[in-house]
Amino acid sequence: MEKNENDLTQEEDSQVVKGTTRRGFLSTMGKIAAAAGLLGSGAGMEALSGCAKAPTSTASVPASVAKALVAPGKWDKYMGFWSGGPSGEVRVKGIPSMKTLLRIPVFNNDTGRGYGLTGDDQSEKMLQDAGGYYEGDTHHPHLSYTDGDFNGKYLYINDKSAGRIARIRLDYFQTDAITALPNVSAVHGLATQRYPKTGYVFAASEFEVPMPNDGRDIVPTGNNAAQTKNYWTLLSAVDGETMAVKWQVMVDGNQDNMTTDYKGLYVAATCYNADKGWNVPTMTKPPVAWAVFVNIPRVEAAVKAGKYKTIGKSSVPVLDGRHGSDLTYYVPVEKDPHGISPTPDGKYFVANGKLAPKVTVIDLEKVFKEKNPKDAVAAVLTVGVGPLHTVYDGRGNAYTTLFVDSQMVKWNIEDAIKAYNGDKKVKPIIQKLDVQYQPGHNAATQSDTNKPTGEWLVSLNKFSKDRFLPVGPRFPENDQLIDISGHKMVLVSDNPVYIEPHQATIALADRIKYVKKVYDPKYFANHVAGGTEGVKRIGPHRVIVKLTGVAPILTPVYFHVKEGDIVTVIYSNNDSVENLAHGFNMTMHGKNINIDPGETKEVTFTADRAGVYWYFCTIFCHALHLEMRGRMIVEKVPGYRSRPIKPNRLSGKPSFDERFKDFPEVGKA
Repeated sequence: MEKNENDLTQEEDSQVVKGTTRRGFLSTMGKIAAAAGLLGSGAGMEALSGCAKAPTSTASVPASVAKALVAPGKWDKYMGFWSGGPSGEVRVKGIPSMKTLLRIPVFNNDTGRGYGLTGDDQSEKMLQDAGGYYEGDTHHPHLSYTDGDFNGKYLYINDKSAGRIARIRLDYFQTDAITALPNVSAVHGLATQRYPKTGYVFAASEFEVPMPNDGRDIVPTGNNAAQTKNYWTLLSAVDGETMAVKWQVMVDGNQDNMTTDYKGLYVAATCYNADKGWNVPTMTKPPVAWAVFVNIPRVEAAVKAGKYKTIGKSSVPVLDGRHGSDLTYYVPVEKDPHGISPTPDGKYFVANGKLAPKVTVIDLEKVFKEKNPKDAVAAVLTVGVGPLHTVYDGRGNAYTTLFVDSQMVKWNIEDAIKAYNGDKKVKPIIQKLDVQYQPGHNAATQSDTNKPTGEWLVSLNKFSKDRFLPVGPRFPENDQLIDISGHKMVLVSDNPVYIEPHQATIALADRIKYVKKVYDPKYFANHVAGGTEGVKRIGPHRVIVKLTGVAPILTPVYFHVKEGDIVTVIYSNNDSVENLAHGFNMTMHGKNINIDPGETKEVTFTADRAGVYWYFCTIFCHALHLEMRGRMIVEKVPGYRSRPIKPNRLSGKPSFDERFKDFPEVGKA
């Protein structure tokens, strides 16, 4: 194999830098980065410790670490999209700096971005129309494709907590559509069609429920397996452009993760709980579960031929894909499979066993062709305890997270197949690298495409333990950057992250090619041009306020309404300077929005208490930013029952006093 400048000797691999332990490596690199004035560049060297004198030059910095440093004013080569777990958001990062560039609200209420219940009318309406929930649990972000590579148009994300999927436009990096799936309790897996383009976005429901879930098939008392015998899960297909649900397929087992191939033929989901268990012992009892493949062309033909039913009040076609259907193909996988992903050459899917120390390589040429689905298995490789997810470098190698072992394992796909077929000379396992700690997902540069670059790998670790300064019982999680450009993996940096991201996908930055820095006012039918501002009463209790912001002037600077009026403010930011955003906060009315350059937003609230209330810009935009404000004057209406003013006083006693009885008093030992 070709020697790379980043390759390590066996001794270096165990110590990373001669004379330095793995744990001491990051401390040393942090001091080097600080001495070079590059800590702020986001190389992720947060874990500084000790007082040793830092080197006066970076000559001793390993090539991998030096390559990860992004100097001030320079851009990252890659852009990564991270799920936000129970925060309900998506996060955007630069790679290799690991800098967080943006947090995009999706299923959550975000006062910082003026999104959701306390924000603008459009985002609130999206959330209301998709169930009315202002929280979510985002897991699996996926970009849109053309011919197997990212096209930079959309990002899609699931909500496990309420059976929804959302779309983010990547010209403005804003959520523009949310779809609630019928007959579905929770969406875990998500996948986008890779070829010829993202026509479908697929969603896998994890929690089985009765069909329809309207109170039937419920055992009122007792806990037993019969309670779940009529529960099912559905694999849903959504049009990536219209966001309309096109069809659903009923399958056996709880669906976990899912993926698509590079020919536009299949979507596959890993399934566990083959016996429909209802607690941990019964859900984990079966030794083997499966990956279920859905044949997309066959489903489309069946829908066209009317071979489907509908469930409950939904008109979405539902097809039967349970065992025995010609629409599906169940390939056995050990045990309770979790992650599944396609190799970049399009030949195989790799499914990870979770509760078995094995990964299963599935030959896509044999899927739906072999009578016995076991014969579609090309290899089963023992990799270590707790394999969850696998990504690729484009050079024939795979990288799998080992949750229990707290390791990343690098292995060769073709060698695994040879070993499975009896070749004892090959050694598929290339390297195991300790990560800190318990990695769930991993993400590699361009790994989710047919054009991986094999440059960087991120291990998304669920625990950090001793890696960072203590911040109470809830530690940050730890995204570790790993150089995979050489024969050996090299750990480069630790990066604390906010609560519970699940998966990430990393694209070359030039793939995200439609980004706009200002809005075209013509994009908005409700745009308020300069000189057209004003206040108009359109009904007994409805008032429209047309308002513009051009730093540092708000127009109009005041307006009058009456108690009980429902007020809609249409705000156009008529500044055209890049990054010159404005905010609009109506004091004591729980509303706050952000308006980017050229953008128009609407916000509606009830003026439910007489008095004077200032509205002001929340984004520092000008030397006279504090003066960028106006007044809403609410006139008293006799007989109107206004909203009471809540007293501003302390509650009876601190809520944590019982927990902290043993907290040391100041000045005492």
